[in-house]
Amino acid sequence: QVQLVESGGGLVQAGGSLRLSCAVSGSIFSIDAMGWYRQAPGKQRELVATMIRGGSTTYADSVKGRFTISRDNAKNTVYLQMNSLKPEDTASYYCNADIRRERYYAATSYWGQGTQVTVSS
Repeated sequence: QVQLVESGGGLVQAGGSLRLSCAVSGSIFSIDAMGWYRQAPGKQRELVATMIRGGSTTYADSVKGRFTISRDNAKNTVYLQMNSLKPEDTASYYCNADIRRERYYAATSYWGQGTQVTVSS
């Protein structure tokens, strides 16, 4: 059973920082892309940042220069360092990973349960 376990959400004042972590557990062969998405109440889930195994990254325009994604391939873990947080960053943040269970299997997208980030003004 593959699981993505997130941690690090919470309540912070505007201008503050938080660091989210997401660890993949279970029997897997490899992880391709890993990333973070967020969903605010009444809005669609949106991309925040992704990183492929080779290290290339993609960021939403709204977080460029403030958020940094990183991953530890040895630990099957992805991180999201969030600085200069704004009230509009308030949302549930979801970890996503494209995982190959076996060498010749196609990658399957897995999601974490979500962690709440609330930024007060």
